[in-house]
This record gives sequence, C-alpha cells and structure tokens, in this order.
Amino acid sequence: MERLFQTIILLGVIQGFIVSGLLFFSAKKRGANRFLAVLIFLLSMASLCLSGEYHQWFGSSWLRFFSQLVPLIVVMPVGPLMYFYIQSFNDPEFKLTVQRRRHFWPVVVDLVSPAAAVIYVTGVLLGVLKKHPQPWVIFIDTYNVYSDIPRWISLAIYTGLSFRYLSAYKKNNPPGAGLQWLQQFTWLFAGFSAIWLAYLVPYVIPRYTDVVLDKLDWYPVYVPVTILIYWLGIKGYIISYQELVTAKKTETVLPESTTAPAVTLLTKAMEEDQLFLNAALTLQMVAQHTGLPPKTISAVLNQHLHKNFNEYVNSYRVNLFKEKILQEDAEQLTFTGIAYDCGFSSPATFQRVFKQLTGMSPSEFRKSALQTQKSTL
Repeated sequence: MERLFQTIILLGVIQGFIVSGLLFFSAKKRGANRFLAVLIFLLSMASLCLSGEYHQWFGSSWLRFFSQLVPLIVVMPVGPLMYFYIQSFNDPEFKLTVQRRRHFWPVVVDLVSPAAAVIYVTGVLLGVLKKHPQPWVIFIDTYNVYSDIPRWISLAIYTGLSFRYLSAYKKNNPPGAGLQWLQQFTWLFAGFSAIWLAYLVPYVIPRYTDVVLDKLDWYPVYVPVTILIYWLGIKGYIISYQELVTAKKTETVLPESTTAPAVTLLTKAMEEDQLFLNAALTLQMVAQHTGLPPKTISAVLNQHLHKNFNEYVNSYRVNLFKEKILQEDAEQLTFTGIAYDCGFSSPATFQRVFKQLTGMSPSEFRKSALQTQKSTL
C-alpha cells in the first residue's frame, strides 16, 4: 500500500509540473491562470521533496546539503494565491498591487529553516561557528514541526476570505459555470484544511509526533495534495477555456439605454468623487461605488470608450498630473511626489503609463508645455 501511495504522489508531482507550465504560459485568462499555476507548482514542489525522501533521491551528501539550503517547501503563499486566483478569475482587470503583495510577506515562515542552515554553513566556513551541527539540526527539525501551525492558519483564513468574496460576488452577478467552479475550488481547500487539521493536532503534540509519523507517515496530507494537483490543474485549465469561449459567444453590443447612464455614473465617480486618486482602486471597488456590475463596466469601457479599466483610470491620473506639473509651485515638487498625489502606486508604473499615453516622458512634456505657454504670451 505504501508503494501505491508513493507512486500516486510521484505521479502528482509530474502532473503538477506539466500542468503548471501549461497554465502559466496559457493565453486564456492569463492573470488568473498564472496565480493557479504558481499555486500548483508550490504544491508540487512540496510533494517532490517528500517523494525525494521516499525514493532516496537525497542519498548523496551534496543533494541533501542542497535540499537543506534551498526552500523546497513553500506553503504560506498558497492561501493568498487561492484568494487572488478567485478574484482575478472574476475580474479581468485584477492587478497584483503593492498592497496586495503584502499578503505574501508571511512567506518568511517558510524561509526560517533554510536561513538557519545557511547561517550555520556560512558561519562554519568563515570560522565564526564551530562545526557542531546537532543544535542547529534540532532547531530546524523542531521548527519544521511547529511551522505547520501558521501555515494551516493562513490557509484557513484565506479559505474563509474566499467564501466571503464569493458570497458577495454571487449577490451582484448571475450564476454560471465559472462561479460554480470557484465554489468547488474553495470547498476543495476547505476540505483539505479539515483533513490537514485532523492530522496536525496530534502531530504538533511532542509525545505523539513520532507516533503519527511512524503509523501514518505523511500520506493523509500528501495524497489529498495530489488529488488537489490533479483536480485544480485539469479542471482549472478546462474551465478557463470554456469561460473564454462562452464570453465570446455571449458578448453583445450594449444598448444606449445601458451605456448612457453607466457612462454618467463612471464619469461622476472619476471627475467628482475622484476615485482614481486611490492607488489601490479596482474594478470591484468602482462597481460597489456606482452600483454597476463589474461586467457592465468592462463592456461599457471597451465598447463605448475603447479602453480597458486600467487605461480609463490612468487617463484621469495622467491628466491631473499634467495640470499639477504646470502650476507655479510645481518646480518645488518631484515628479514622484506629484505622481503619488495623482493616484499612481509606484514611480515605475507612472513613468510607463505617462509615456504610453502621451508619447513622451514627464520632463519632456513639461518642457514642451512651458515652451508652448511662453510662445503664446
């Protein structure tokens, strides 16, 4: 039976690497599929590490040394990746903003063990530490046991957030295959979290840790992980393709009775309420502010204004920047400072967007505008 489980896990690793590559480079729902691809890749890497132990791939001292220094098991990002996959699947304009990237900071939990190994090896090589690995090995082994607690908590929290997001989304959007898939997706992780918790409780109790490993090994956790890899990869790829085909078939030109009020609401949201000043503004936030469904906003922008959501919002930011840069006190301020005041999230994004919309850099624009002003006086 153990050989069967080991084979299942190994096949899951192979399947995971293949399907994560297909999803990452897929043109269908590119943003969402990349979140899913990285999620599957991380699950596959964890399974690869376990398979390596089963099949004695780390028998070589060099390979074992390498496996200690490189973080092969990285679990903390799985929760955020799941949560962002769901949002990006529903929102084509979803972007990984600076604020959202903070959700990945807890990955430090996964890096403590490799960092301790690096510190020890570096210290020995530099002659700062004695060649006495036992205390370091004990620390790393102990840490690896208890680090599963914050990992499970993270997954549980993001599963809960995913359920909450889907509940809110369901109220404003008609049911469809995509929504059904995302609900199944979330329930799968909820089920896996329950299985993991049942295993984790006795595992983290010191006197039961070895008993759990001796009797059950890691099969109760990693066989479900393998099922996740298979299901997420195959079903996720198929559903993204079906959604794309369905969207193309059902895409129709919106009537004037829909576009006119929608444009009015969007214009008010930008020009009067100045939502674009929020650097973390999303399509969902505009939908909540205006009361328009996200799909209607996207369709109106694409069909009526011939812009996507980001282009629409950034055009207001660029226009405000143009106004501010020509004011008398503008020379006392930096381009970056003004860009932040206009709603841009980073200098790099500002520079790229400004040149894309105006065909010149901010300094070139100011110089040209000032020369034009002087010539007209």
